[in-house]
Amino acid sequence: MARLTKNQKAVLSKIEANKQYSLQDATSLVKDITTTKFDASVDIDVRLGVDPRKANQMVRGIATLPHGTGKTVRVLVLCTPDKEQEAKDAGADYVGLDDYIAKIEGGWTDVDIIITMPSVMAKVGRLGRILGPRNLMPNPKSGTVTAEVGKAVTEVKGGKIDFKVDKTGIIHASIGKVSFPAEKIYENALEVLQTISKLKPSAAKGTYFKSIHLSSTMSRGIEVETKTVAGI
Repeated sequence: MARLTKNQKAVLSKIEANKQYSLQDATSLVKDITTTKFDASVDIDVRLGVDPRKANQMVRGIATLPHGTGKTVRVLVLCTPDKEQEAKDAGADYVGLDDYIAKIEGGWTDVDIIITMPSVMAKVGRLGRILGPRNLMPNPKSGTVTAEVGKAVTEVKGGKIDFKVDKTGIIHASIGKVSFPAEKIYENALEVLQTISKLKPSAAKGTYFKSIHLSSTMSRGIEVETKTVAGI
């Protein structure tokens, strides 16, 4: 058995085995147990009582984090020439259409979000086999296919995130950075959880929130007691 490092021992001493923490305590604790030298991301993992194989139990939505994600989001806007300036003014990192479609077809995907317009989806659609596996394909449900490209860019840059339940019934989302004050991590987490609560499918029976865990990059997970979360 490998020996524990001093940092690992210190982390273990701060987490009680099998204990569920309040959301407020968990957001403070996740900062205490993070020992990385870089500014780690804070993630939330929510296991839901749904069967994602059934279309009427799929959970997908959008949350706007009140304090943003703390990440620099690289945005590509694929649009018609008349919308290019609007996208640039809103802060898009890359703006164009045919040239970027050709670039993506050549293997370039060095962006975090792609926003496009309904009128050009016929062209963008052929990129599905490249963008789909990378979760970059624009989708009307996530607000990334819209005629209001400037507004969409502003929202994404401001902290809007898109999430959906995976095939195991879990939603994973990044909700900030360890450098954030605990109160900001708490408010971001609460926004995501309350949004997920509102999206409960009518076909889902029994316990909806089965478990909630907070963690940071390379840290242990902290289990949150669901009863301590307001509004779910």
